[in-house]
Amino acid sequence: MPTVDENSDVIWGAAEIGRVIGRPARITFYLLEKGILPGRKLGGRWVVSRKALLPAVIGEEQAS
Repeated sequence: MPTVDENSDVIWGAAEIGRVIGRPARITFYLLEKGILPGRKLGGRWVVSRKALLPAVIGEEQAS
């Protein structure tokens, strides 16, 4: 398993994204697929920005 850099803004994979938000990978995958969480697929793998993810989880609008 790859080492995760907690200081990086980029989070790769539904399992790791789920770990960050405290949800199982399966639920996280569903939330990503439905567009509820901000993310995109690159090379068949989900990737999100930590800066965009956390406000989405706690219900805050992201400042421009």
